[in-house]
Amino acid sequence: MDLQLEGKRVLVTGASKGIGLAVVRAFVAEGASVVAAARRNTAELKETGAHFIPADLSTPDGPRELVEATLALDPRLDALVNNAGGGDVPDGMFEDPLSGDDDTWTNVFALNLGSAVRTTRAALPALIEAKGAVVNISSTSARDPHTAPLPYSSAKAALNAFTRGLAEAVGRAGVRVNAVTPGGTRTNIMLSPDGYLAGVAANMGIEHSALLAALPDQSGMLTGSLIDPDEIARAVVLLASPTMPSAVGSNWTVHAGSVKSA
Repeated sequence: MDLQLEGKRVLVTGASKGIGLAVVRAFVAEGASVVAAARRNTAELKETGAHFIPADLSTPDGPRELVEATLALDPRLDALVNNAGGGDVPDGMFEDPLSGDDDTWTNVFALNLGSAVRTTRAALPALIEAKGAVVNISSTSARDPHTAPLPYSSAKAALNAFTRGLAEAVGRAGVRVNAVTPGGTRTNIMLSPDGYLAGVAANMGIEHSALLAALPDQSGMLTGSLIDPDEIARAVVLLASPTMPSAVGSNWTVHAGSVKSA
């Protein structure tokens, strides 16, 4: 299937690893020209051939500066993928019903919601010119907020509302805005000994490897395994493709059956 992405210009944030890296690879495989943004480069990202721009999107000026640097290379922009997200696990999170103090909430919202809002705002004139697409990466924790730190779940729920509202606001200008919501995916959040799941395991008094092995079944994932980032990337690429003109304001959930509501 020709997704008509050959020669399209795409900006991917949070691109150095995990889902972002998979998204970069998927667009490159389709012949797109990709600008990849992250706080730091990685060997794996370098191998894709994407043009890397360092950026801290949690800061007020970082998103605008990133878009300006991207458009300085070429004023065209056909697709924006807002993947930057996550956040540090604060000390005492598991004992705190609010999962962190005011600074924690501010920082998590700045990275998971503010970065998408600010990057999209800066990129919107170019996206309108191209009649392009925005794809925001959400999380199933927005629907099941007990599955992740509360600031993160809340920020992703806000990102879903932003996605749907923006789709209405810019759809008639020819810009398609959608979201992809991954379930449990094989990323550092799950796999790293310093990641969130390892912290959960330590708090429970069990081995990280044991929790990792049990997680798919405990989460109700019908496949019995975590999701490969490449699956999420394929959904992103399809939503960004001009061959899907009627995909507007959608939220494609890739969760292996873990979300039980209709």
